[in-house]
Amino acid sequence: MKRILIAEDDTNLGMVLSSYLTLKGFTTTLCENGEDAYNEFTKGNYDLCLVDIMIPLKDGYSLVENIRKVDSEVPIFFMSAKSMQEDILKGFSLNADDYITKPFSMEELLMRIKAILRRTTHEGGSEVQVFHLGDYVFDNNVQQLIYKGEVLKLTSKESALLYVLCEKMGKIVNRTYILNRVWDKNDYYNARSMDVYITKLRKYLKKDPNVNLLNIHGVGFKLAIGEARNMQTNF
Repeated sequence: MKRILIAEDDTNLGMVLSSYLTLKGFTTTLCENGEDAYNEFTKGNYDLCLVDIMIPLKDGYSLVENIRKVDSEVPIFFMSAKSMQEDILKGFSLNADDYITKPFSMEELLMRIKAILRRTTHEGGSEVQVFHLGDYVFDNNVQQLIYKGEVLKLTSKESALLYVLCEKMGKIVNRTYILNRVWDKNDYYNARSMDVYITKLRKYLKKDPNVNLLNIHGVGFKLAIGEARNMQTNF
């Protein structure tokens, strides 16, 4: 089931959205202010965000800016009574995927959601599970990393970590995002554990010099093919 985060301070509209989308087969989380929505996003693994602009504590524009620092690809829809061109353009300038003005029909919103999820989901709804990394093949289904016929069986945590990095191949993946996706909690001990697992993955991938797992200092990690190592800071 696809997970949708709803940031909407109008309690009635928020409940209607949540109930309608739940009936249509989605799992929803409703937050009534921007701070709660951001905290929820960093803890969860959401497939799409619906964001009202005029929400308290952290407005919708600021919320989306913060989300984009953690995840540059999750689909985001702005919902707003603001219909001026400058408001809409500002929304799209923040890399939003859509902007729907209030009032809107639930049917139209649902069609837009389904359309963007089709574009962002691979092969008719099945997420990609096999990745080609230079001379390596990573098969997440069976938790195997294969190098020229040589098979290495990965642990569940190693496989989950490599999968998150492969999902965003060539992009910086925020440390907090990884911790919440793979360890379900962002704390000191899990952060140290993540660093250990990153070191393990680098060791596994070292046979192909074109495959680099870069440490972007103070931000996160980047799995890159054929990219120079001069961005990397070792632990």
